[in-house]
Formats: sequence, C-alpha cells, structure tokens
Amino acid sequence: MLTDEVVTRKSEVQPIASDLVPNPPPPTVITKETRRDNLPPKLDSWQTLSKQFWGLQIKQEFPKEGWVEEDPKEILQSMYDCIEKTCEKLRQQSIEISKIKAIGVTNQRETTVVWDKLTGEPLYNALVWLDLRTQSTVEKLNKSISVSNNFVKTKTGLPISTYFSAVKLHWLIGNVRKVQKAIEDGRALFGTIDSWLIWNMTGGVNGGVHCTDVSNASRTMIFNIHSLQWDEELCNFFGIPMSILPRIRSSSEIYGLMKTGALEGVPISGCLGDQSAALVGQLCLQDGQAKNTYGTGCFLLCNTGQKCVTSEHGLLTTVAYKLGRDEPVCYALEGSVAIAGAVVSWLKDNMKIIKASKDIEKLAEEVGSSYDCYFVPAFSGLYAPYWDPSARGIICGLTQFTNKNHIAFASLEAVCFQVREILDAMNRDCGIPLKHLQVDGGMTENKILMQLQADILCIPVMKPSMPETTALGAAMAAGAAEGVSVWSLDPKDLSVVQMEKFQPRIKAEESEVRYSTWKKAVMKSMGWVMTQSPEGGGDSSIFASLTLGFYVVSSMMILIGARYI
Repeated sequence: MLTDEVVTRKSEVQPIASDLVPNPPPPTVITKETRRDNLPPKLDSWQTLSKQFWGLQIKQEFPKEGWVEEDPKEILQSMYDCIEKTCEKLRQQSIEISKIKAIGVTNQRETTVVWDKLTGEPLYNALVWLDLRTQSTVEKLNKSISVSNNFVKTKTGLPISTYFSAVKLHWLIGNVRKVQKAIEDGRALFGTIDSWLIWNMTGGVNGGVHCTDVSNASRTMIFNIHSLQWDEELCNFFGIPMSILPRIRSSSEIYGLMKTGALEGVPISGCLGDQSAALVGQLCLQDGQAKNTYGTGCFLLCNTGQKCVTSEHGLLTTVAYKLGRDEPVCYALEGSVAIAGAVVSWLKDNMKIIKASKDIEKLAEEVGSSYDCYFVPAFSGLYAPYWDPSARGIICGLTQFTNKNHIAFASLEAVCFQVREILDAMNRDCGIPLKHLQVDGGMTENKILMQLQADILCIPVMKPSMPETTALGAAMAAGAAEGVSVWSLDPKDLSVVQMEKFQPRIKAEESEVRYSTWKKAVMKSMGWVMTQSPEGGGDSSIFASLTLGFYVVSSMMILIGARYI
C-alpha cells in the first residue's frame, strides 16, 4: 500500500546528446511505502522509483558560428508536457495524483533568458551556456582588471568567461532593442532557466514568483558568494540594472504553488542547478565528498562544506546548496568540461560516424584502442583548468591505419582525459587525493567509458544503481523543505547507495604515458582563434574597414574618371 508521501521532479530540457543523455532529464517519481514507525523516510525505504524518458527534444539554433540559442517557450512547454506524462504514468500505476506533495526544479545553470513581465513573452531566445558570442567582450574585460586585484573572481569564485550569465545578459542589453526598451519601461525580468520556469509555474503575468536559488545565482558572475546577495559593484561592471534580477532564495523552501495543470496547488519547494542537484543526489553532503556528472559536458564537484575554498589550479569556487532558509550555505570546488556527451552527438549528427549515441560503445569495443590517435574536442574553447576560449578541436596522430573505430575510441578517451585534468587540479587544491570517483549521468551507461575512466585516473570509479542522480537531488531538496518535510537529509537518515565498481586494469606507467601524450595534443589546440568577429553581428563587409573602404572608393573614382578622359 502506498502512503500519500510522494515527491515528483520536473526539469528543464538538456540540449545535446538526446539519445545518450535523456532529453529532458527524466521526471522522477518516488513513492514511500507505509512504515510502522512513521519516521522521515530513509533512502532504503523508498520502494518505488519510476523513471520515464520522454525523449522531448529541444531544438537548438545556431544563427552564427559559436552562437547557441534555444526557445524559452519550447523549454517551458516541454516541462508542462513532462508533468502531464508523469501524471499519466502515475495513474497507470494506480497512484493518485493527489498524493504528490512537492515539485523540484533542476536546470542548466548559466543559460540566460530575459522576458516581459507584462506579456510573459521572451524578448529573445535563451543564450545557452555553450554560447561563444561574447568572446571579444570577455577579452576586453579581462584586460581591464588587474591580476593582483581581480575583484570579480574574489567575489564570485569565477573567471571572466563566456560560460557565465553576466556577459550573456550584457550582450542582450547592448544588442537587442526589445530588451533595452523593456528595461527602460520597467517591464524586463532576467533569469536563468529555473527562474523562467518557476515564474511561469507560479502564475506568470498573474503574480508569478520571480526568484532563483543560491546555486543558480552563483553561476551568473554578479552574485557575491560570501554575502549571498547580488553585488552592486559587479552589476555596474557588467552594465546590468539590479531591478531586473530575481530574488535570492535557498535551495529548499516553498517558493509558490503550481497554478495550472494536473498539479495545480502543489508546492514548488526545491530548486538546484543541475550539478548541485547531482551532488545532493549522490549524497555528497559532507566536506570532502565529490562526484562527477557526465552529460553534455563533465562537471566534477567536491563539497568543501561551509568553507569557501579558492582554487589555485583553474577550478571554480561555487555555491553547492543551501538546504533551507535557516540552514548554512555549503560551497564546492568545481572542474567544468564543456564537451563530453556533446562529442558523441557530433560524431552522430555532424560526422555521421554512428547512427545512435549508443553505437559508440560497440565501435570502440571492436578496436580496444585509439592506436595513438588523440582527440581534443575543444568545440567551445577549453574550460577548466585552462579557461582558453581561443582553443579549438583537433585530432592528432592520424595515419592511414586510422578508421572510424579509432576515432570513436579516441572520443571516449578524450572525455576521460579531461576528467583526469580537473581531478588532478582538485587533488592539488584539496591536498588530499580522492581515493575513488563517484559518477553519474547518462554517459555512465557506457561500460567502455567507465573502464577507461578508471584506467586513466588509476583509481576505482563508482557508479550508483540509479545514474540520474540530478533528478534524485531535486526531489530530495523539494521533499526536505519546511512545510513539506517528507524527506530527511540528516546523514544518519541516509543509507549507502548501491554502487557498481570499475577497477583500474592497466599499469599506472601506461596511463601516465597516454595522459602526457594527450597533454601535448591539448597544447596544440590552444590559441587557435586569433581574431573575433563583432559580437553584435555588425557590418562584416569590406566597408567596415575605414582604410580599405576609402581605398576601394578612391579606386572606383579613378576608374570612372579614366573612362571619361
């Protein structure tokens, strides 16, 4: 018999690797069987865990090279579709919808949206975290800041990069007239995807709640991770009016009630950026615990507790979570890799080497080696630990013997080598090397990848029985909120999750040789893009150059004059 303690999670759509990483991250419904002691549920007491992959694909738009956009309305509709399909599945399992107690939201963190609070309409497409259009702005801003007094990194824990929301918002304000006008008229609202979803879910133009949680706010580059507030100096530096910013909330509290659909009246009580949600879902709730998520990119987070640790080796200092209004904030060190699952999508969609993402495992298994072929998939530059937006993807070591199988194997190795780089940086920052790596995400279903990862790291890789821990973390935050309280996050109430273990199978010396060769390839990929076209999509004709334009006009005058002489 099922009790009325049910937690459901809905999420934003993740854009790339649609059949490798569920798109969107699946709705997760967790039901608790009746317990005689009626205590807060432990993980081992949750008897039914139902995951449905709806395969809702969000179309990405690429207006120019390096530009990546999505339609905010399509994202919103996909979320509503997930809710309806989840409720339909519950009915099929004879679970009453009235038993759903809370909704949790998890999302891409840096993706940026601006909309009109009076009409509810987006004023431009969402700028996705991978978008590179702000590269020249980033270069200018970095030159304007003293290395010895980098107040941006001191306050935010982040380098100035195209990755984060502030420069995307700066571009929208400077280049989209609709955004400029809405700000002038006091109608504009800004948010990462969580803010856009929650505002709409709680009523939109009819009193929608404009908020975000600390984990998402910490990825905007205008949030002070020490004061836990929007920072006026940072907003002025990036040219962002504070009036359009959402209210800062904790990651686990009731933000408002669902105003429409099958779940009308259900509280929305959990909000975590996707990587923070995975950290919670992996039960990494204590200082020193770490996880790595394999999705579109790769994200290694190590919980540093209430201590805000500054990286000296290219990692980010970020807010992990704040699980309640009166609870302390916890921080994390993060190593971010832009391209992981996205490289598999590239092989499938661009190169047509595979028909489905799962095919890469079979191709790699057939050869068992890259035969000294190394792939650096720096499609969006290099993130941690290099932070080089000018890098571009390269494949090194090709011979006449190389075939698509070797490139497939090299693609999987590339993911593992990138994780090795950020793990090495994290070990140096923390001072105590990790003895094993906990992993999650859609790519962890690839056993070749997991074994390669263990071999390249020279430590065991631990995969939980439920790989979609991002969904689980959002559900935990929602269920633990005051006023919902169907889930205890006290460590003593959390049981150990079953893990599949991958042990290293090669000697450490061989691993080091392969890794050092990879590093040579990385060096060759850096500094590839020497110039950047105007961000605003300005006139790219020869007349955009005053000197060349004058020369061409003068030449035309000479030719015309010669005709009549």
